[in-house]
Order: sequence, then structure tokens, then C-alpha cells
Amino acid sequence: MARELRAQLSSSRGGWRLYVVVRGSVDPWPEHVFGQGDRVPTFTERAAALKALGFVQAPAAEWEWTECSADPDDPASPVWLLASVWVRSRTEGAA
Repeated sequence: MARELRAQLSSSRGGWRLYVVVRGSVDPWPEHVFGQGDRVPTFTERAAALKALGFVQAPAAEWEWTECSADPDDPASPVWLLASVWVRSRTEGAA
């Protein structure tokens, strides 16, 4: 069975970044930074970024979106989006 990892997409510093969480690794996690802007990267852009990092979306996996707040007790607190999906390495995903 192919090993699945969690990829996350978050808005940060005026842009979006996609990274793959590799627990237990001392190396930097694979990461792709999208250009500046508020527009959420499209599904196609996210898939291309994953491919460039050496990953593919796992079969039947779907992107999950979560709204995060700096202060959950304050409804006026700024929010940001965090998305995640299960991925496999491209070599395992092709098998």
C-alpha cells in the first residue's frame, strides 16, 4: 500500500503556499509558493504544484477547507483559510 501524506495549502504573507507534511523528517518539507495575491489557486494550479513537488492527490481524496481565526472567541477577528488533501509520491501514485 502506498504511503499517504497530508498536503496543506495556506494563505500567508499576502500569498498562498502549498507544503507536504513529512513527519519525522529533519529535512525541510516540500513547499511551493504561489505568486502574491488573494486569489485561491485553482484545482489545476494545485495539482501542477503537487506534481512539481513529486506528489499526486491520493485516489478518492478531496480537498478539505477550514476557516481559522486568530481569536476564536472574537467573531470580528481576522480569519484565514487552510486546505488539506491526502497525497502520495508520484512514483507510488502511478502504481
